Amino acid sequence: MRPGAWRVLLIWLAAMLAGVVVVAQSRFTADMSFFLPSDPTPGQQAMVEQLRQGSVARLLMLGIEGGDAASRSALSRGLRQRLDADGAFASVQNGQSEVEASAREVLLAHRYLLSPAVTPERFTVAGLRQAIDDSLSLLASPAGMLVRPHLLEDPTGELWSLLQGLQVGQQPDTADGVWASRDGQRALLLVQTRADGADTDGQQAAIDTVRARFETLRQDLGVADARLLLTGPGVFAVQARETIRSEVTRLSLLGTGLIVLVLLTVYRSPRLLALGLLPVASGALAGIVAVSWVHGTVFAITVGFGLALIGEAVDYAIYYFVQAGRVGAEAWRERFWPTVRLGVLTSVTGFGALLWAGFPGLGQLGLYALTGVLVAALVTRYVLPALVPDGLPVRDLSPLGLRLHGGIAHLRRLRWPVLLLALIGLAWLVQQRENLWQPDISVLSTARADDLALDGRLRADMGGPDSRYLLVVRGPAQEAVLQQVEAIVPRLDALVEQGLIGGYDSPARFLPSERSQRARQAALPDAERLRERLIEAQAGSPLPASRLEPFIRAVDQARAQPLLEARNLEGSGLDLLVGALLMQASDGWRAVLPLHPPADAPDAGLDGARVAQALAGSEALFIDLKSELDSLYDSYLGEAVWLSLAGVACVLLVLALTLRSMTRLLSVLLPLALAVVLLIAGLHLAGERLHLLHLVGLLLVVAVGSNYGLFFDRTAAGRGLEPSTLSAMAVANLTTMVGFGMLSLSSVPVLHAIGITVGPGVLLAFVLAAVFSPSEVTA
Repeated sequence: MRPGAWRVLLIWLAAMLAGVVVVAQSRFTADMSFFLPSDPTPGQQAMVEQLRQGSVARLLMLGIEGGDAASRSALSRGLRQRLDADGAFASVQNGQSEVEASAREVLLAHRYLLSPAVTPERFTVAGLRQAIDDSLSLLASPAGMLVRPHLLEDPTGELWSLLQGLQVGQQPDTADGVWASRDGQRALLLVQTRADGADTDGQQAAIDTVRARFETLRQDLGVADARLLLTGPGVFAVQARETIRSEVTRLSLLGTGLIVLVLLTVYRSPRLLALGLLPVASGALAGIVAVSWVHGTVFAITVGFGLALIGEAVDYAIYYFVQAGRVGAEAWRERFWPTVRLGVLTSVTGFGALLWAGFPGLGQLGLYALTGVLVAALVTRYVLPALVPDGLPVRDLSPLGLRLHGGIAHLRRLRWPVLLLALIGLAWLVQQRENLWQPDISVLSTARADDLALDGRLRADMGGPDSRYLLVVRGPAQEAVLQQVEAIVPRLDALVEQGLIGGYDSPARFLPSERSQRARQAALPDAERLRERLIEAQAGSPLPASRLEPFIRAVDQARAQPLLEARNLEGSGLDLLVGALLMQASDGWRAVLPLHPPADAPDAGLDGARVAQALAGSEALFIDLKSELDSLYDSYLGEAVWLSLAGVACVLLVLALTLRSMTRLLSVLLPLALAVVLLIAGLHLAGERLHLLHLVGLLLVVAVGSNYGLFFDRTAAGRGLEPSTLSAMAVANLTTMVGFGMLSLSSVPVLHAIGITVGPGVLLAFVLAAVFSPSEVTA
């Protein structure tokens, strides 16, 4: 080693060790928070909260197929019983019992505090007569089973009206006493986990428990052909994490293996291979450290993208070994490092534009790429020369360079055809501009088509518990939020009557504000006055006032009853219902009111504009989750366009300030522009669904591809292009293409988009730079 090499080596080792310590303490995640905004609007914030902690995010939809109706019913009942006994689940429903006895007891005991019908008018002579007559008319209906047992203590039907509030929205069909699909071939269950939707580990554990309980039950009951269908947000989150993990690992190993094979073929020296991987390892480690420090959490997608940079980071070592092997380290620093340095600067400038992205995933990609490339270049510049002595035998690649030069001479004849093809492609893209970029955020989903189809079938059978439409109410305290909710209830009831919505869920239905509870208590007459009114109201009725003493006692007790609190609902199931709709956040309290579309609404949709207009001036924020997601994606796409343009502009500025020649600048930029046009046209023609990550890939093509034009520019500057340099460029292009190209095999849309864009893009940039190169190879 050279003098002072040990000092350089020790400094590098110390930095690597410190990096390993940081990485060991870093938090990695493979969930889809990669796409969530870092500075959301109020609507987006509410959407994110629902995706992370909302009740819908904790729902699992289960279907049981196989066997006959009786065996499916037995499996449904048994599975519900076993899951109910497990602490991982907040609720398990299968239609066996509309309301649990414990919930009925709570509602019955607090009915006069809960019922909105409890007003002074309700307890007038006319009000009592009407309410009791309505209850008597229910006795002959199917509801009579619920009304009859409590008729003497609750003749005004407060319990019945409260029970109706539990059945908002469409309910599944039933078969043999349990929920069933519309065709009767599946038993259905709806399960709510205690783990939040953002707790992917908790969702995984719950899903594993459901599968294990079902398998044990299936064997116990001897239903050999029964099978469990399982879907829901938690299932998709777990599948996405597993897909990202497995594909990042698989493609990283495959890409690294191919790059190592290429380098071994080129170097034919394990020692040079090991030394050449030092910049790669340094850059990868530095990228993770930087992301961990800045963002706190490192996404698995970022790691997968970063490992693709192996192909880019290894380029610098290739240039050094091939070029310095002929001229020595000092001459390399003088003759070639300025060009490599400019290439690094353009790459870093292009990647740096992503740092300003509005969602952390894209910012992480930019930070990782910028840090990794910069550190890899610095290790090549300062560490490799200290470790590799002059005279180290390096395979002579000049014969390859001479053969490449012969091919380039033929390629130059294609300049006009290439220009014509690019013009045709550009004209076609202009014609296709309305259909070029996908406007739907679903293009970023990792979910498989068959899984989405299953989710759609079970969701339709369940009655669509997707809560696309929400009202969100915020306040500093629980009481303030409940009062705001109660203030908008009349508007919601009017919307139901108008047929604009089919119904809604409200936490105030089972946990009214203290103000409302006190008002209802004040509406209750004393025992003597109530008795007098009942005698008059029930004169000639089949239910005389003399039989309603239990009712009089219950009203009298309710007048002095302690107000209902959340703790009074514990264990009844109502606490879970209220807890899903009313929650405490770091900045106060908030209530979420899902709005149900009318049963006859096309595509289960709402007229959002009319609903929002009806709620104008209230404290409620109306949210259409699908519209919010689409709007979020549109903002990401628009932002990606501007960031890409800014990145390209910065690369342009760096090149202009460095080259200081319009002719040289155009010779570098023209191949890049043509590569971008032909690449977009080719991807669109091949049926690739272009989205914002393809746009990011185009920025990377410009940032990385400019390096090739800079080396070809050496001849225009009078410095010549040696055969060894040309061969080093070809090998570097191959490793970059392999590193990114591997990602195109991924089923993860983010990784696939970057791979399918950057892999072919850098090859196009290299070939077109050669086509329009002014250089001649020098000996």
